[in-house]
Amino acid sequence: MKLFSLFYFLVVGLVATSLFQEKTKEESIIAGQEIYQDFCVQCHLTSGEGVSGVFPPLKSSDYLTDNIEKSIAGIKYGLRGQITVNDEIYDGVMVSQGLDDEEIADVMNYILNEWGNNFEKQITNQQVTNIQKSVLNK
Repeated sequence: MKLFSLFYFLVVGLVATSLFQEKTKEESIIAGQEIYQDFCVQCHLTSGEGVSGVFPPLKSSDYLTDNIEKSIAGIKYGLRGQITVNDEIYDGVMVSQGLDDEEIADVMNYILNEWGNNFEKQITNQQVTNIQKSVLNK
């Protein structure tokens, strides 16, 4: 019986670990590319260049790299009002797309590492979970 119990807990532990294990950065980027194609490409375009004065660029975006938490919050909760990206003012509305925290982490990892962008760290699900709407007011 002790051997069975030990085996049972070992198997349950391995299954739980594999279910809740964070993706690698590379896996997250691949998943994020699909999410980008489904939710973001309409405005920010395949090139990530956006539309000047209407939809801000994600490619070489100073706002994106200088405001990681606000960028996450914008995807998570939506974004309204003026932002300045690469010295150009944008004053529009980006509605929340209803993505879960893992999808937001994945799409952030994709846009931070596509079109010549190179962000060394990985955005994690826990980091996204910890972002509150109040970040947008800072």
